[in-house]
Amino acid sequence: MSVTKTYKNLIFDLGGVILNIDFGLTAKAFGDLGVKDFSEHFGQFKISPLFLAYEVGKIDESVFFDEIRNQTGLRLTDEQITKAWNALLLDFPQERIDLLLDLKKRYNIYLLSNTNALHALQFQEQLKQQTGLYLEDVFHKVYMSHQVHLRKPEKEIYELVLQENNLKPEETLFLDDTYTNFTGSDEAGIDHILISKEKNMLSLGL
Repeated sequence: MSVTKTYKNLIFDLGGVILNIDFGLTAKAFGDLGVKDFSEHFGQFKISPLFLAYEVGKIDESVFFDEIRNQTGLRLTDEQITKAWNALLLDFPQERIDLLLDLKKRYNIYLLSNTNALHALQFQEQLKQQTGLYLEDVFHKVYMSHQVHLRKPEKEIYELVLQENNLKPEETLFLDDTYTNFTGSDEAGIDHILISKEKNMLSLGL
């Protein structure tokens, strides 16, 4: 597949598009700690009030850790929780980073990620170790839900990217691997492409 329409701006999701992730690994890690129903509260298509609050920056790590302990009834250390929480984060395939650096020469490229502070620390360090770069070096601008206090699929987070960078929605393409995230981007007038194993960012002909 190739993208035939001419776009000037590309907005990328992170996990599942650029960064390899596996939600099952975090569920397993918490399961190994004694939290057997973790996948019922957190995953690609579901998020509990606690994790939602953390993802939009309404609570900090200390509250997050305490609430995990309170809700599970387990005496888990901050380090145990952090390790299990970050288990889903895998690697950045080099060919994806190379493509982004090439696209940056021809498009305005932005990152738009539903994430949290612990994950951000981990994947930023992972990218730095792999490439010597941070995400801010790869993209023209980076938007993370815990920093802007908004998350996909809210229309407001897409409008924030458009307004702050003076982008026209009709010249903008959004790439994400979660179909429900297109609700708000569609409302904001932004075209989208669903990324999958069969249709990844390397196969689009950008």
